[in-house]
Amino acid sequence: MSSSNNVIDLEKAFHAKIREIQRDLNAPKSEWNSFAKYKYRTCEGILEAVKPLLLKCQLDIKIDDEITYIGNRHYVKSKATLTDGQFTFSATSSAREPEQKKGFDESQLTGATISYARKYALNGLFAIDDAKDADTNEYSQQKQSIPIKVSSYEILKNFTDGAMHANSYEELKMSFRYAFKNLSGEHQKKAKQVYDLRKSELEQKK
Repeated sequence: MSSSNNVIDLEKAFHAKIREIQRDLNAPKSEWNSFAKYKYRTCEGILEAVKPLLLKCQLDIKIDDEITYIGNRHYVKSKATLTDGQFTFSATSSAREPEQKKGFDESQLTGATISYARKYALNGLFAIDDAKDADTNEYSQQKQSIPIKVSSYEILKNFTDGAMHANSYEELKMSFRYAFKNLSGEHQKKAKQVYDLRKSELEQKK
């Protein structure tokens, strides 16, 4: 057997393990929201449920978070990754802080946003269907007191608004990096146009 065929077989075995985990994972909605009267899953609950399956399949999981401040809001992009040490399989999700902060201080709000983004990254990683989960519309039920999943239009709009008020190139670059990573196609092109325009304006002010 050639080395290339061996690599292909190893990769197939890796993805077979992922399918096995997705098939066997039982992550029940174990938490109760007394305000909106529904059960829901949590990031912590999903991780606890998947640990025995990861051990059985000899896979590791890690979650990376990228936090960006655009305008006056925090945006979080979470990436959940499975690996056997050679191959990887990932899923990502983005969320932003809600406008209303009643009952939350800043650290709690950012923490809730991170947990929310992580949960939906894990949902994607393990093929958990969240279409019927009440917390997909949780922000409207709780008067926008929880994080909100972010659309491409909103990422572009908030980047554009923030870019026009950026006071330094570093501030502009940080906002652009997040927007560019999370956009594609025409939205990405428009973000680059806004970036180039504001960068030119900042350079002229020097």
